[in-house]
Amino acid sequence: MPYGTLYLIPVPLADEAAEASFTPYLTRVINGIDEYIVENEKTARKFLKQAGLEKAQRDLVMHDYGKHARDKADTAAFFTGLQAGKDVGLMSEAGCPGVADPGAAIVAEAHRRGINVVPLVGPSAILLALMASGFNGQSFAFHGYLPIDKAERAKKIKVLEQAAQRERQTQLFIETPFRNNQLLAEILRIGKPQTRLCVACNLTAADEQIVSQPLQLWRKGSYDFHKKPAIFLIF
Repeated sequence: MPYGTLYLIPVPLADEAAEASFTPYLTRVINGIDEYIVENEKTARKFLKQAGLEKAQRDLVMHDYGKHARDKADTAAFFTGLQAGKDVGLMSEAGCPGVADPGAAIVAEAHRRGINVVPLVGPSAILLALMASGFNGQSFAFHGYLPIDKAERAKKIKVLEQAAQRERQTQLFIETPFRNNQLLAEILRIGKPQTRLCVACNLTAADEQIVSQPLQLWRKGSYDFHKKPAIFLIF
């Protein structure tokens, strides 16, 4: 019997963003699946309902791959259905599975087992921010979180700024939302006036905010990104 397919199912980045997040094809896929690998069962079930799930939720099988279960999870069990010919969905907590997301390990294991992997179209904060920045979309690099240590963080910012200017490559990174303002202050303190910075905040939400301009203009304004999910881009 041929193996099933592992579908990578994107979910909304923000509350009330379902309409901007789900495609008709995604809705058809989830109505043909009754088994999922998820980071959080409660939110996964909410997203499936928003996406137009028609089958009864009680009939779904949910494998927990959240941060508290990840180290103890019997991941081999995640692939039993797939290897028996069933299609299975992989869902992240926000955005696209496998992109800045622990689901990448599940995808890698699926490939090792010879299971077909199909990514579905949906919102990626990294790509949406890059699209809206006006920076180089031909060459870019995502670095995840910068160091917490202030000296190491400042050093990393300088390295990224130099790489952006030397290679004309957009540099993307993130911070824990409650430290966004501190990161912004550090970039403004040490960056060159002509360096361009974009902060894309609360993407797809009603209060989405995208600011893209040279640091010399950032220094003239006042901005508050505290406790708001944001992507930082330097070019």
